Amino acid sequence: MDWLPEAIRILRDELPNMKVTVSSQYSPELAEALMRGTLDVAFMRPEAQAPDLTYRLVTKEPLIAVLPSNHRLAACAAIDPHDIVGETFISVSKTAPTLRVVIDDYLEQSNLGIRPDHEVDNLAMAMSLIASTRGVAFLPVYAQNFLPSSVISRPIKDHVPTIDLVIGYHRANASPTLKLFLSRVGELIARVSKKFNDHPMGARKKRSRHANAPAR
Repeated sequence: MDWLPEAIRILRDELPNMKVTVSSQYSPELAEALMRGTLDVAFMRPEAQAPDLTYRLVTKEPLIAVLPSNHRLAACAAIDPHDIVGETFISVSKTAPTLRVVIDDYLEQSNLGIRPDHEVDNLAMAMSLIASTRGVAFLPVYAQNFLPSSVISRPIKDHVPTIDLVIGYHRANASPTLKLFLSRVGELIARVSKKFNDHPMGARKKRSRHANAPAR
């Protein structure tokens, strides 16, 4: 929602008559399409099973806690993982293998014995299960764009897990359009960062992260 519109604007600044086809899929499926040559470029998670792909880091997305708006922890400014021990925990399925590894590693490092009670394939399913089971999930921060009124998000306290958002492409793809786009990635990152920092909600979130950061 933040990156794709700006990416298309950059391409159309240079090539106003080009046709852009957008495909929304899970990262493993995007990786397969890039390897087959049916896609030129994708915003995705880095996939370990795609050795012919090259990735350019766009941003490291923090994970957030997502929970029902009337949950006992909803009043907390940030969620401590210790506080969700014994709560219904919802994780992602293997349709998002990179995110699943990040969540599993974080839970293991927390050494709290938290195990998923349910697994979800997509955000819509996650929101439904969170509301219906009164569970808690850890999701990338972009999920805030899709919260229904019955669900809220909170930052994770102290050590915050992150997941890479990358631009992926096949290393053998010689498309001049792809080359042009890759040459403008720095501009793309600057545009989205400025848009986020200029937005009132973005400024508040930024201040909130600083406020919850542990002293160094």
